[in-house]
Amino acid sequence: MHVTPPLPPLKRVPPGVWVALAWCASTLFTFLARVRLPGEEAANELVAVQFYRWDGLLFLTVACALALAGSLCLGRRPLTAFTLLLAAAALITVNLAVGAIQLPQYLAVDIALYFIAAGRPRRTGVTALTLALALLVAWLTVRLLHGWGVGTLVGLTVALTVVVSWLLGDAAHRTRAHAEQLRVRAAGQAVTDERLRIAREMHDMVAHSIGIIALQAGAAARVVHTQPDAAREAMTAVETAGRETLAGLRRMLVALRQADQADRPHPPGARGASSDAPGGSRGQGDSDAPGRSPEHGPGGPGRSPAPADNRSRVPEATPLRPAEGLADLDRLAAATTAAGVRVDIHWKGARRQLPPDIDLSAFRIVQESVTNVVRHAATTACRVTVDHRDTEVAVEITDDGRGRGSTTDTGFGLIGMRERAALLHGELIAGPRPEGGFRVSARLPFPATSTAAAR
Repeated sequence: MHVTPPLPPLKRVPPGVWVALAWCASTLFTFLARVRLPGEEAANELVAVQFYRWDGLLFLTVACALALAGSLCLGRRPLTAFTLLLAAAALITVNLAVGAIQLPQYLAVDIALYFIAAGRPRRTGVTALTLALALLVAWLTVRLLHGWGVGTLVGLTVALTVVVSWLLGDAAHRTRAHAEQLRVRAAGQAVTDERLRIAREMHDMVAHSIGIIALQAGAAARVVHTQPDAAREAMTAVETAGRETLAGLRRMLVALRQADQADRPHPPGARGASSDAPGGSRGQGDSDAPGRSPEHGPGGPGRSPAPADNRSRVPEATPLRPAEGLADLDRLAAATTAAGVRVDIHWKGARRQLPPDIDLSAFRIVQESVTNVVRHAATTACRVTVDHRDTEVAVEITDDGRGRGSTTDTGFGLIGMRERAALLHGELIAGPRPEGGFRVSARLPFPATSTAAAR
């Protein structure tokens, strides 16, 4: 079960809290700028007449109430909250009697604009940006129409900070959207890669066995009347190949199901319910099956009754054996030879344990190549060479047939082999031989860690 890591402490703080803190900090800064601090001869800013009067305190109280209300509803209704913050900035600026809205009064507005542009649709962010710039323009316009002095440079500075805040928020929004697109694309690519892997495994597993079954069935059909014993042996081989293929498919599907269930949380009681799987819940009914009674065991009358353990009647799942590898080439050669195509295996170099993915891919390439020889080469023999080198393993499959294989084969066999080699940073070459027949050659390099360990 995947666990999402917790967010950093600062990212857990809601945007409204940051806006409220910014408003409180800017209000405190505005007050400190209008008092004489220790070490100063005079205050940095002139104090307006109404700053300490009742009307000035009323304006300050209403502005703070509007700012805090906007901070509270920023997450639910961003544009409404932003309008309240703009109104609070305008009210507190009226109380200061200055020619333009000051930068401290727009600090909370800038921070709110950043969060809106970063977390909301772009249209909402653009609307908030327009409202912020419109208030600055309206403020300067009203003062100019009344013939009052204006602070054009201060207004332009504040407008610049507004634009910068929106640009930073919009950049964060685009980055987040791009990251989400990459995540979705990566998830889709992972699903596609897994499907291709399963398709390659099933193709390599089934195609070889079906080719063997087709040859054996054809041979049995030709000699069924003249050589009944040979036909019986061929059909036995068909049954064996079919059962092995079904067992291999079942192992693959069971492994995939177990991997899928391991990623899902089990609800309470799910593990207990698994003991009642099909077969286990029918234990009591088995004792009443025709020809079998509780008094008679499986061996008939006089035998002791079977142990009353329902689990003993549950068919056991097919065991998951290790993945196939180059060590199974002898078995592959024996099955193919029994089908009428002799496989000669030649080993070069010191045989050693290979990484599982390389071992499986090398075996699958040989298996698919041998299958193609059986199906298309129209020959009675092929040669498999396995070369264990210092930094890689190379396999080569050649035949002298006159089959229809080509480098532009549109089947999935060559495509799957090339994909296997490419995934392991290897190389696969397939094509007709000048002297006749077909040749498949692949080299699969070892990972750096495996090479170092071997040395």
